Amino acid sequence: MPINVEKYFSLKENGRDVNNMVEKDLEDLPGVGPSIAEKLREAGYTDIMEIATATPQELSTIAEVGVQVAARIIAAAKDLAEIGSFVSAKEVYEQRKKLERISTGSSALDGLLGGGVQTGAITEFYGEFGTGKTQISHQLCVNVQLPKDQGGLEGEAIFIDTENTFRPERIHDMAEQLKLDPEKVMNKIHYARAYNSNYQMLLIEKAKEIAKNHPIKLLVVDSLTAYFRSEYVGRGMLADRQQQLNRHMHDLLRFADVFNAAIVCTNQVTARPDVLFGGGELTKPIGGNIVSHSATYIVYLRKGKGDKRIAKLTDSPDLPEDECAYMITQGGIKDIPS
Repeated sequence: MPINVEKYFSLKENGRDVNNMVEKDLEDLPGVGPSIAEKLREAGYTDIMEIATATPQELSTIAEVGVQVAARIIAAAKDLAEIGSFVSAKEVYEQRKKLERISTGSSALDGLLGGGVQTGAITEFYGEFGTGKTQISHQLCVNVQLPKDQGGLEGEAIFIDTENTFRPERIHDMAEQLKLDPEKVMNKIHYARAYNSNYQMLLIEKAKEIAKNHPIKLLVVDSLTAYFRSEYVGRGMLADRQQQLNRHMHDLLRFADVFNAAIVCTNQVTARPDVLFGGGELTKPIGGNIVSHSATYIVYLRKGKGDKRIAKLTDSPDLPEDECAYMITQGGIKDIPS
């Protein structure tokens, strides 16, 4: 599992905060004028780091410039981004102390996640219909607004909806359960409906603009792969789908890093016929290795009896595989009464 948190955007070296790098415009690069910058942004290259890690051939095609010109642009981006700089493990350790967690509303589920949903990371909840993925997403949008001593971060949330699953009525109920003003809570949740995969990816750029003026500590994508799954059909489209999905995941990671926000993605599942007679989980999340390698924490949800749900942590860089039970009630996510 790759370290996602501080790789490019959260470390300081020689007194320089790398977060400032994302404030640089593409036009600051030698050879990049408004026309080339527009072509790059349309192709999804929106910051200096993305240019610095591109190949000359790739950039040449997108920007419609010669390979040598593209190589010079990339070299300038690498200088500006200071790629190749190293920091000590102690600096990484100190930076990780700034990471925070949002309570899910269930102490059992919080414990499974090491204290709640972590900032600076992607947490993926996957499972079949009705297992509670969207309910957890709604609850986190409310809980992130709580004071820190109550499991929140005193922040705001962004909710990107791809399947028309967002219900402000549920936000209202959850807020009332926590004795919060429902209207104030709803005003601190920034909602957008995506209508295709390109729009979904564009909304991450819009989210960055919102986060510059609001204390965004949570970004939800519900669900992550729905449009990618329906728009890129067949094995012939698989490579294109995974390439776009990879770019989307890295955009989310950058958002998490820059704003020290928690990213929560829900995901659909597909059947695993290879294990029907061999034991193991019968379903797996959509997106393959692209999603599984980018997500920091992966949680499989399944139904129990009645309101009971089971959560199983299937992948994490620092926590053991384990599972717990919780409940979905009218008032939100709760522990099962003992």
